Amino acid sequence: MAIFERIGDILKANINDLLDKAENPEKMVKQIIIDMEKEVQTCTNALGTAMGSQRQLKKNLDKAKAESESWENKAKAALQQGNQELAKKALANKVNADKQAEQYQQMYDQASAQVDTLKGQVDALKQKLDEARSRQSMLIARSKMADAQQSMAKSLGNMDSSSAFAKLDKMEEKIESKEARADAFADLAGTSNAPDEFAQLEKDSAVDAELARLMAEMGQTATE
Repeated sequence: MAIFERIGDILKANINDLLDKAENPEKMVKQIIIDMEKEVQTCTNALGTAMGSQRQLKKNLDKAKAESESWENKAKAALQQGNQELAKKALANKVNADKQAEQYQQMYDQASAQVDTLKGQVDALKQKLDEARSRQSMLIARSKMADAQQSMAKSLGNMDSSSAFAKLDKMEEKIESKEARADAFADLAGTSNAPDEFAQLEKDSAVDAELARLMAEMGQTATE
C-alpha cells in the first residue's frame, strides 16, 4: 500500500546522521518524532480499515457456507420426498453458494495475510517511535553540550593571550609603583616622629664608652 512506502525509510533512519546535517538539531529531533507520530497514526488508521474489510469478508464467507449447507439440507429433504427435480434445483443453488464461498475464502485469506503484515509494520514503527522518544532528551542535551563547547572554543580562539598577559604585566607594574610610593610616604611619616628612645639609649652608651676611653688615655678620671 502507498501509505507504507515511507515506513522502510523511517525504520532505517539514522537520527545521528540527520542531526549532523541539521542547522538546528533540537528542532530536527522534535520534527522527526512529530513525523513518526503522524506516520504511526496514518498506518494505524489504514490497519483499522484493512481489519474492517477482513471482518466483512469473514461474514460473507460464513454466510456463503451457511447458504451452501442450507441448500444441501433442502436437497436432502426433496430426495426424501422422492422429488429429484426439486433436489437438483436445490443442489444448483448449493453449487453457486459453494463458488461464492470459495471466492470469499481466497479474498479472506489474502486480507488476513495483509492484516498480519500491516500489524508487523505498525508494531515496528511504534517501537522505533518509542526509541526516538527515549533518545530525544539525550540527543538534545548532547546538542546543547556541543554548542557550549563550540562557543568556548571560538572564545578561546578569538582571545589574544599575549595581549592579555601584557595588560596584566602593565597593571602589575602600576600596582608595584603604587606600593613603592606608599612605602616611601610611610618612611617619611616615620622620620617626623620623636627619636626612638631605645635608639637614643644605644647612642648615649656609645658616647659614654668613647669618653671613658679617651679620659683613660689622658690619665683623667670621670667625674660623677
